[in-house]
Amino acid sequence: MDEPTASRPSLPALVAGFAALYLIWGSTYLAIKFAVETMPPLLMAGVRFLVAGALLYPAVRVAGRPRPTLRQWVLAAWTGLLLLLGGNGLVCWAQQTVPSGRAALIVATMPLVMALIGWLLYGGARPGVRDVVGLVVGFAGAALLVRGPVDAPEGSLAGALALLAATVFWSIGSLEVRRLHPTPDALLTCAMQMLVGGGVMLLLGGVRGEWSQAAAQTVSMRSVGAFVYLVVIGALLGFTTYAWLIRIAPPTAVSTYAYVNPLVAVLLGWLLGGEALERRVLIAGGLIVGAVVLITLPRQPVVPADAPLNEEPLADTAASARS
Repeated sequence: MDEPTASRPSLPALVAGFAALYLIWGSTYLAIKFAVETMPPLLMAGVRFLVAGALLYPAVRVAGRPRPTLRQWVLAAWTGLLLLLGGNGLVCWAQQTVPSGRAALIVATMPLVMALIGWLLYGGARPGVRDVVGLVVGFAGAALLVRGPVDAPEGSLAGALALLAATVFWSIGSLEVRRLHPTPDALLTCAMQMLVGGGVMLLLGGVRGEWSQAAAQTVSMRSVGAFVYLVVIGALLGFTTYAWLIRIAPPTAVSTYAYVNPLVAVLLGWLLGGEALERRVLIAGGLIVGAVVLITLPRQPVVPADAPLNEEPLADTAASARS
């Protein structure tokens, strides 16, 4: 039975916290779409996490967290690269061609991927009948989205496959965080992961020629606004809200973001991003969300409690870093 780990807050505060979690992490997909319209994806994501990490790290240190050891930095770097570069970086790259609502629904298969990888590679519980049904239904929904419409823009299939790869990296990174526990403090680990992951994304962006691309194009105010939103609201406010909720609410309740966020993303993509609500996408979304409910609801959530891509939501340390 799930038990809160701190004194129960007032009902309005709890409702506000969950509403913020749902809206913030559901909205980061549309924000990423707007940001990468005129910003190279790896540079955008790299600067985003470097800035967020540079703000969060001194804040948690001033709050009394001890200085990390070299070993802790190594563990944070390893898990941060899996989660941020492999997870969020691929989400940002893919959203150059994949609509934000569709991207959010593909990423929503992450609890299904994590359940499968956890069983195959990390000694997790063998899937029961309900789990198997959830996996089959969820991946059927993902197949509908990956296939895409006949008139989909060139590159959208590659983008959809990159989103699926992002869920694999995110799942392995999340399970590695749970296994290794880079530091005893979730926010400190998160800050370290963002600093390392953001720095490496900047380097790889340079290797891909994104620095010259950024210098040659004009960045729109919409992209700038989306970038600021991703740093301040998506990363910093999203992290602190999640860290607060996971300490005062049952983990199974907090894990509901996994199937509320994609619905929010689809709705915002339609209302603000000009994305069509195709019947195929709605059917696929219903299959994926239903499958995630089957996988996560009856027991301790598949997503580790103290954790995006996406922005998106690190399991065990930075659950929203994928977004």
